[in-house]
Amino acid sequence: MQVSLTATGGLERRLEVAVPAEKVTAEVDQRLKKLARTARFNGFRPGKAPMGVVRQQYGDQVHSEVVNELLRSSFADAVSQENLKPATGPRIQPIALDPGADLKYVATFEVLPDIKLAPVEGLAIERPSAAVTDADIDEMLESLRKQRPAYHAVERGAKTTDRVQLDFDGRMDGVAFQGGEGRGVPVVLGAGQVLAEFEQALSGAKAGEARTAVVHFPDDYHGKDVAGKTAEFTITVKGVEEMSLPALDDAFAGEFGVKEGGVAQLRKEVRESMERELAEAVRNHLRTQVMDALHRENPIEVPQGLVEESVQEMQVDIGRRMGAKDVSQLPPREQFEAPARRRVALGLVIGELMRGADLKVDRARVQERLAELVNTYPNPDEVRRAYLQNADAMRQVESSVLEEQLIDWIVARARITDKPSTFKELTRFGQNSAA
Repeated sequence: MQVSLTATGGLERRLEVAVPAEKVTAEVDQRLKKLARTARFNGFRPGKAPMGVVRQQYGDQVHSEVVNELLRSSFADAVSQENLKPATGPRIQPIALDPGADLKYVATFEVLPDIKLAPVEGLAIERPSAAVTDADIDEMLESLRKQRPAYHAVERGAKTTDRVQLDFDGRMDGVAFQGGEGRGVPVVLGAGQVLAEFEQALSGAKAGEARTAVVHFPDDYHGKDVAGKTAEFTITVKGVEEMSLPALDDAFAGEFGVKEGGVAQLRKEVRESMERELAEAVRNHLRTQVMDALHRENPIEVPQGLVEESVQEMQVDIGRRMGAKDVSQLPPREQFEAPARRRVALGLVIGELMRGADLKVDRARVQERLAELVNTYPNPDEVRRAYLQNADAMRQVESSVLEEQLIDWIVARARITDKPSTFKELTRFGQNSAA
């Protein structure tokens, strides 16, 4: 077999391969002889048909099968001979496929880059450090109280945290529009449930009062029929209710499943839950720091084919979440180019690191992670069985654990600076993204 290798730019390679005609013919003849022993032909006993008849009947088909298999096997041999590591499958361009002639073709493909890793000992990583304080627990308990508010009617004007019961009718250019009316709709002021202009019109309103609100819908409003347009709403306030929060007592603790120990036990369980959440947040922040450092200190050229595959995966994933029905509804690829390039680069760097560190997945940690996952469900034993019976799901768990092991391995060697932080900063507790 003759092989000619050309670097055509970047990571792209071009292989010209020629397989001797003798090898192709020998393989075709061998298969035809084997076929002749079992094939049935009119006028001949099984296995007694002349080779000329067998070749006439099956020659083209067998030759095509042999060529397809030789394309695959000879490409693999050529890649091994040239010590290449293809990143994606080749584009095959046939040159000569005719029977009796050398099999010739050109294979174009990208190779994986040669990676020279920066010393792990030189990576600068910030590790957040924080603890759950009594003040954090007090805020969490206050948040729990706010999740169970009670409302009672008042005669005064509405203010922030009040719940207003109202009827409304909206019009655009004097014409009613779909979704522009409501009856007995409750709106809590300050909760961001309605657009700001609508809510401002309710400030100070009393039961029985009518108000008017001119509302401009944002260009990116979820209702496409009204996005970017202006509507006028006539609002009738049916009632104003003041919010009151439940007392922090044993009865309140019982609403969260605390059967004994009252508020003290509730505080204990809240602390344990917050500490688990904080540990997970620290782990995520540390992972981000490690990945950023690896990407920053190991700039590499990445195969465009792998980037395209990653872009498509991201497009499909986001499209599925957005309810896209077909390819035409997927978001534009441009917004995924940079994150896909980063994902591919990090994948290659991490793979090289793992090979160098000779890391093997820790089975005990896999079981611990599995326990963490299944214990969030009301039927953990059933979920555990489902995981264990799903090879793909278990591979994801093992991959996650192996990545954690790599992060631990890096942190044990890198230049670590502990950065003081707080529970609120790390968990973003109390931040309302919808406001």
